[in-house]
Parts: sequence; C-alpha cells; structure tokens
Amino acid sequence: MDSGSSAFMLVCTMLVLLMTPGLAFFYGGLSRRKNVGNTMVMVFVVIGIVTLTWTLFGWSLAYGGNGENPIFGGFDQLLLLGSTQAMLAEAQLAVADASYPSMVDIVFQMAFCMITTAIITGGVAGRMRFGAVVAFLTVWTVVVYPPLAHMVWGGDGSLIGDVIGALDFAGGDVVHISSGLTALVLAVLVGKRKGFGAMSYRPHNVPFIALGAALLWFGWFGFNAGSAFAADGIAALALVNTVCASGAGVASWMVTERLAVGKPTLVGACTGLVAGLVGITPAAGFVEPWAALVIGIIVAPICYLAISKLKVRLGYDDALDAFGCHCVGGIVGGVLTGIFCLPELSWTEYGGLLYTGDFSLLGSQVLGILVTIAFVGVCDIVLGLIVKACFKGSLRVSGEAEAQGLDVAEHSESAYPAYVGLD
Repeated sequence: MDSGSSAFMLVCTMLVLLMTPGLAFFYGGLSRRKNVGNTMVMVFVVIGIVTLTWTLFGWSLAYGGNGENPIFGGFDQLLLLGSTQAMLAEAQLAVADASYPSMVDIVFQMAFCMITTAIITGGVAGRMRFGAVVAFLTVWTVVVYPPLAHMVWGGDGSLIGDVIGALDFAGGDVVHISSGLTALVLAVLVGKRKGFGAMSYRPHNVPFIALGAALLWFGWFGFNAGSAFAADGIAALALVNTVCASGAGVASWMVTERLAVGKPTLVGACTGLVAGLVGITPAAGFVEPWAALVIGIIVAPICYLAISKLKVRLGYDDALDAFGCHCVGGIVGGVLTGIFCLPELSWTEYGGLLYTGDFSLLGSQVLGILVTIAFVGVCDIVLGLIVKACFKGSLRVSGEAEAQGLDVAEHSESAYPAYVGLD
C-alpha cells in the first residue's frame, strides 16, 4: 500500500462526506423561513438512507460482479460481504493494483451517492410530503444510481464508459445530470408551489447560502481530486482545474447578473461558484487549466439563463434550481470535455476536438449524455408514478400544510420559534 495515496483518499472521502451537510445549509438558506427545517432535514435524511442502501445493495450493484454486465455490477458483494477479508488480504499480500485499501473506496463512492441524492431534494422543496421523499429516494439509490455509476465507471464492458467511450472524470453524468434531471421530473410530478409565478420566492438567509457554498467548494476538492484515486499529478491537475473553473464561474455569473439586472449579488456569486464546479466535474482530470477557466466562463451564464429564462418560459417549478444548475451545467461540462480533452490524458484512444480535429470523442460525450438522460428519465417517471400511487395519488402536502409551512406541518418544529413576523 502507498501510505501517501491511502491518506490522500481518506481525506478526500471525508471532504466529500462534508458536502452533504454543506448542501443542507445552501438549500436551507435558499428556502422560505417556514420551510427551512424541512428543506435541511430532506438533505440530512439522505445520509441515513444512503448509508443503509449503499451498504446493503448499492456498492455491489455498482461495482460488484465480474465486469461482464454493461448495465450493473453484481450481487456478490451485498451487505459488503467479503470486504473486510479483502482488506486483510491486501494488508498481508502485495496487491499489484492496490495503492490504498479498497475499503476506502466503498465509503468514497457512498459519499458520491449521498451528495447526488441530496441534490434531488432541491426540486421539490416547500411542498412534497416527507414520507414520499424518503420512499422515492430510498428506491432511487438502489435502482437508478448504482446502475448508472456502473455504466459510466464500471470499467471494461460498461455501457457508457467503455462501449460508448464517454469520459466522466468525477460525475458529470453520474452525479449532476442524474440528480438535476430527477429533481425536474419530481417537480413536475409534484406540481407547482402555491402562488408560483404570482409571488416572489426570496432566499430567507443569505449567510446560510454563503456558508453552504463554502462547504461545498471545500468538499469539491476531495470530490474532483480524489477521483484520480492516487496522490499524483492527475489529482493535482484536477485540484487546479477545480479552483480555476469555480473562480471563473463566480466572475462570469456576476458579470452576467450585472448586465442582466444591474446589480451583482452574493446569492449569484455562490450560484456561479457551484455552476463552475459542476461544469468542471466531468473534465477535471482531462483538460489544461486555461480550458478550465473557459469552462467556468461558459457554464455560468448558460446556467443563469436556464434558471432565469428557461424555467419561466417552460413553467416548471424547480424550487431551488437543481435542474438549471446541475443538469444543465453537467451537460455543458460533458460536451466541453469532448472539445478540450488533452489527448494524452484521455481514458480512450480519442482526444478533444480542439486538439485532434476528430469529432469521435465529442460524439461519444453527447451519446453518453443522451443515454444518461434516457435511462434516468424513464426510471424517474416510472418510480415517481409508483410512489405517487402508494401515497394515494398525491406526493404533496395539503394546501393548509403548505400555507402553514412544512417545518411545523411535517416535523412539529420551527427553525425560528420566536419569530412572529411575515414569512
């Protein structure tokens, strides 16, 4: 074992675990005062759900088996059976391809599943029944996320990563497109919030948003750099690119906001930071730092337009803009990977269009994104309708509960019990 890489992966795993509580603050600040507790507990419950489902089923379905199935792993590592014995064997024998204990990878990938699942909750904040959220996400972390992770990162024979040849360094397809699209599907199935389009929904706590964005930014360095799976030059490149793209995203969003509405905002800067992070995620270990700057500059205004214009035009109520930031940003980042990927860094025999003049990788990127959208979209619709039927045809709380606020209606508590003013 390489002690340096082992320590590096342990730290990266803890950084990615930090992202989920960070998202709770980010989403909590964006929500209304009467719903902040519900919004945050929907994120925190994901920690409990994924810990159970990943240990029981998810790891095996994503990374078990012998690699022959292009859609999912296998059933040989359910309950993580054999993982402790494998760790002991690694410690006693010289395992050629093991630079850190395989046990670390189980939790590292579990943390990815946590933050992915937590992102989904932003689409339905303020009106979905908590029990329905728990039911949907529990099944989603078994039947949707693990197969998609296998299709992209399952190695030889995996549908998207090997057969199609699409590149996804740290989760453009697996994390961001899947979560953002699922948030949109759920938002449509649940329906719009009362007063949507007729009243303004303003963030209730901007400092919460900044705190959450800071925790996400910090955790994202483990998210992207850790996806190199070694303390090496690729990890360093992913780290540098993450800084470059996120900083460029902040600057680009604020310029866009200044031109569009006349004043830059802290909420906008935080959202631009996240958009830049989302855009670089699939490309982090494949592009040069100048290209990371370009990706951040491009992805932020596109996400801004998706949030400020596309949502209004199409009329969907993605409450905290999970689709506009994560799905749209993930698509942009995946496509730009096909343009800016340095040939020497590609996991396939093809490099980016800019370097090779060959559209092969770009075509694979687009096809991989389309397959991801088709798989996730169909599964989401079917699963959403099943859960809706199980909850007597309604995924949302009553009108009275929505007006009262989900903190009290769903949890009998309030984030601000002494507050007596208007929400």
